[in-house]
Amino acid sequence: MASAHRKRKKQSGTTAGNAAPTLVPKASQHTTLLVCAFLFAVTLLIYSGTLRNGFINYDDREYITENPYIQHGLNFESTRWAFTSFRAGNWHPLTWISHEIDMQFFGLAPAGHHLVSAIFHTLNALLLFLLLWKTTGYRGRSFLVAALFAVHPLNVEVVAWAAERKTLLSTLLFFLAVGAYGWYAKKPSVSRYTVLALFFALALLAKPMVITLPFVLLLLDYWPLQRIESWTQPRESWAASRKSWLGLVLEKLPLLLLSAGSAAMTLTAQSKAVVPLSVIPIPWRIENAIVSYALYLVKAVFPIRLAPFYPNYSAPNLLAVSLASGLLAGISVWVWRERATRRYLVVGWLWYLGTLIPVIGLVQVGAQAMADRYAYTPLIGIFVMIVWRVSEAADARSFFLNGRIAVASVVLLILASLTRRQVGFWRDSITLWTHTLAVTQNNMVAEDNLGTALMDAGRDEDAITRFRNAIRIKPTEPKAHMALGALLQKQGDTSQAVEEFKTALPLTRDPEDLLAIYTDLAVAYQRSGDYAAASEGFQKILQLDPANTGAMSSLGKVLLMQSATRLAQEMGAHPTAEGFTQLGSMWEQAEEVDRAKQSYDYALKLNPKLASAQIGLQRVTGHSQ
Repeated sequence: MASAHRKRKKQSGTTAGNAAPTLVPKASQHTTLLVCAFLFAVTLLIYSGTLRNGFINYDDREYITENPYIQHGLNFESTRWAFTSFRAGNWHPLTWISHEIDMQFFGLAPAGHHLVSAIFHTLNALLLFLLLWKTTGYRGRSFLVAALFAVHPLNVEVVAWAAERKTLLSTLLFFLAVGAYGWYAKKPSVSRYTVLALFFALALLAKPMVITLPFVLLLLDYWPLQRIESWTQPRESWAASRKSWLGLVLEKLPLLLLSAGSAAMTLTAQSKAVVPLSVIPIPWRIENAIVSYALYLVKAVFPIRLAPFYPNYSAPNLLAVSLASGLLAGISVWVWRERATRRYLVVGWLWYLGTLIPVIGLVQVGAQAMADRYAYTPLIGIFVMIVWRVSEAADARSFFLNGRIAVASVVLLILASLTRRQVGFWRDSITLWTHTLAVTQNNMVAEDNLGTALMDAGRDEDAITRFRNAIRIKPTEPKAHMALGALLQKQGDTSQAVEEFKTALPLTRDPEDLLAIYTDLAVAYQRSGDYAAASEGFQKILQLDPANTGAMSSLGKVLLMQSATRLAQEMGAHPTAEGFTQLGSMWEQAEEVDRAKQSYDYALKLNPKLASAQIGLQRVTGHSQ
């Protein structure tokens, strides 16, 4: 009898992975509200630590603290800018507007910005639970998937990093689009499809990574919606509309057009940030993609040693590529063999592989090998695979409910504690990058950003060490040379500072970087007395930015000082009272008061009655007082 009972349970668990969701008894509204309230409260509690965190020096400046349009809050001009700007190499107007609204309410107080992000993440977890429960009928499994999503440490980067609002907002709208699709599938109509398309368009306006939505909806047609008309299906079905595979694909064409338009805008916005094939060739990109797919899975199971930046300075070694390929191939074979009875494995695995494609590095933007934030949505597929398969195994073995709850609670508590700890690393820039250097190797970006944070904190010697480390790791990085040069100049080592600036100059074509380098060079030359070189530097600035009034003024001053230097040499050979008076006037116009005073003094020694020298000396003496 026991054996027969286990067999029936196993059969029930197996077919449940493919069954129409409406055949499972619905949870009571009261219980569902309690589940939602619990998930909401726990998620916010875990991320309450972000309210003690500040902004960091990695994109937060570009997105919030030093962005003049964002700092003006929400108005017509900032909204217009949001829709027309490619700032930070992205076109995501809805994200900019979100930051503008935050600024309107909270100003530059980081706690308010972090609170909104935590709420967005909490809402995403709630929507994920409701979507899974409504489409599968499994309340417990849906809750566990949503809870894993809510408390997993790999998602800390998205929530604790203010500049990652784009991921939170786009995911929220992505989930709403999925919900609208379920609504449409029950009773297709133009109005319902329009709602779906609208949510999808808004999601794309927040972050284009969600361009894979049409593909995701096809997966949901396979499971759990089961909209393929050729399949035998129970009388009661989620979807009233069933179509052939071709019909389902054609149904997604308007959404695919939205994806194509978003992709075109993204490529335009990121044209300057895309790494050319000459720097990272295709074989390297494919190998890195394979290893990254495997590493995201490893980090999903062992979420430790997490960092905001993982370097991509060299191709993965052969052993890493081989192990990763073996892992991915093994999972794929397993999923394929189980496809007839456990469709959720196919959907979960393809969800993971497919939603990562836009950011897996085949089109390389930036120097990262991978990023925790990229796994925010893709890992949902893995969570579904694990939860559904483990639950089926527990059903087949009649594992008692209290034991299941205990095991799930232990797992969630461990993840929650790791998440709370990870949130603390985002307290400030020094803490974040110090931790990053502790868990990664040869990380130029971490060294450079830690150096900047230390420099901002007034710890110049420590900052110099970090910038030298960054240059050692990647000598071709211009910003590290620029920052090191600025610190050396601040310490009075002008000659070495000039060398750093000159090294940085051929390493960049970015107009802003070039302006900064020429400015630093010109100032350094001016301080060292090389006025001809300083003059050339300011002229370069005006070639790049003809309306630069500061460079115009500095150029005029340098030219004056250059003329004064020549006149001083002439006066050294043939001194006259009138000549030194003229020299004093020139130094005075150049705001070199001490030199002007010395020149007027020397003129009066040669001719104590020279009125112009007396007046000039009185004038600069008054200035000096």
